[in-house]
Amino acid sequence: MNKALKISIPILTVIIISVVVTTIMMNNKEPDIDPNLNQETTNDEPREKEAKMDKIYLNINNKKLTVNLENNSTTAALISLLPLDISMSDLNGNEKYAYLDSPLPTNVYSPKHIEASDVMLFGNNCLVIFYKSFDTNYDYSKIGHIDNLPELYNGSINVNWYNNNN
Repeated sequence: MNKALKISIPILTVIIISVVVTTIMMNNKEPDIDPNLNQETTNDEPREKEAKMDKIYLNINNKKLTVNLENNSTTAALISLLPLDISMSDLNGNEKYAYLDSPLPTNVYSPKHIEASDVMLFGNNCLVIFYKSFDTNYDYSKIGHIDNLPELYNGSINVNWYNNNN
């Protein structure tokens, strides 16, 4: 074996070992966790404050209803708009909807099946309360689910959205 090759093999071995050790150490690094956030983040991800609130309330026909919330940016943005008094129109005999004045961030997914009492955002500004279950091909951002939703019929309803702080 020539002299150059004898020197190169140990140097290559050291380089390979260094790369392997560095890779292992980086993969085992604990993610940075900000105690003020509800999600883990790493240095490469944007830090986003999520809604810490798990419930908001609706008043429909003088009945207080509880909405159990999803923990996402859509919900956090909706909470920042509260209190909201809106008239919600009927669509297809299965949902009440209202367009918000400003868009909200979305967390879109295709649920395939909607449950009665689901609260969703269609697009980035259409707030929807579903009062009948059905299958769907549309995409939504889930906001939450209403406990004990009373029977809602065709026609518009006035809905007061609020939290305990207002």
